[in-house]
Amino acid sequence: MTGAEDQLLRIESVTDSTLSHLDLEKLLAELLLRIREQLAADTATVLLHDSNSRQLIATATAGFEEEVRQGVRIPVGAGFAGQVAAQRRPIVVNHVDASTVVNPLLWEKGLHTLLGVPMVAGGQLIGVLHVGSIAQRTFTEQDVHLLQLAADRMALATQAQVARTERATATALQRSLLPARLPRLAGLEFATRYVPGAELRVGGDWYDVFPLPDDRWGIVMGDVVGHGLPAAVVMGRLRSALRAYALLDTDDPASVLDKLNRKAMHFEPGAMATVLYAVVEPTYDRFRISLAGHPPPVMVAPGEPARLVELAPDPPIGVRHPGPRHSSVVEIPGESVVCFYTDGLVERRGWTLDMGLELLCGALDARPAESVAARVMSVMTRAEPPEDDIALLVMRRPGDGEV
Repeated sequence: MTGAEDQLLRIESVTDSTLSHLDLEKLLAELLLRIREQLAADTATVLLHDSNSRQLIATATAGFEEEVRQGVRIPVGAGFAGQVAAQRRPIVVNHVDASTVVNPLLWEKGLHTLLGVPMVAGGQLIGVLHVGSIAQRTFTEQDVHLLQLAADRMALATQAQVARTERATATALQRSLLPARLPRLAGLEFATRYVPGAELRVGGDWYDVFPLPDDRWGIVMGDVVGHGLPAAVVMGRLRSALRAYALLDTDDPASVLDKLNRKAMHFEPGAMATVLYAVVEPTYDRFRISLAGHPPPVMVAPGEPARLVELAPDPPIGVRHPGPRHSSVVEIPGESVVCFYTDGLVERRGWTLDMGLELLCGALDARPAESVAARVMSVMTRAEPPEDDIALLVMRRPGDGEV
């Protein structure tokens, strides 16, 4: 067999399309075995990049199980694997000791030579793939090329699997945090909708309706900046914190949002969200409301055109705000409808925000809450498909004598 034919067979062994049916764990395991065999290496290891901690985590291996079992973590930029990740280029180490590698397992294993290549997909660092040899040896350009091919394939498969897992996790998390059912009250009707945006990306939009002491009710509409699992996680933390603070300040939405902002600034640095919080009085004829960068609700009463409720706006959650936040009192006449929403309902590339709000006002009437929610979604999504998540909460106060 010629050298060219041998190299072709080696390449085919790590690009074999029959491996595509395997899940990520089995794919990594099979490719590591093939790499170890083709390069006559003693070890082959994948360390995946954790962007939050900026560390490489030993995830899969052939011939070096200790590294995975012990949960080895290497900071990006530190030692052999960390330099491969930081420089995003192949690196060879011909002398393995504390001066060249961070992980003592590598020299305790008796390795003398290491070759590592970066795993990159779509410009994003996915991890590092490295092989090791107990005997002194020289890795050829063909060896480096073969290992990089395997790393590229692993990177694409890992990126796809992580995206699928994060989407499923974010969806499950968000669904678990939205109210399973709305309260059925004699003096208020509720109806809701939640629709993910373009490409079904789950984000940090949420709504909430919960009882408070003294027969009050809390209403929340929020939107965390970003998409995917990170936004859903922040959303869950803010939701839980807001509920807790609401029990401390049952009648002052501004105070609740101020506490929420301080919590976010301290524990969620870099996160930002718009939040609307309202407290409905026991008589159901008015509510107190505060806005943290969130669009105001739209309200309609029988015989009157729908209108934006005029409220004093305050900065979003996650933005330093030295001054006091504002609470306003809004009266709810009988048979009135109040529409709370996130900006995905009214914002599109093809129109201005004012156009979206005008369209929403035109879609609103004083019918039962479920009918109003259905009409609003029909009008707003038919005009132009949404690009961002939509959360909608419609509240209606029935008139006197209505059941």
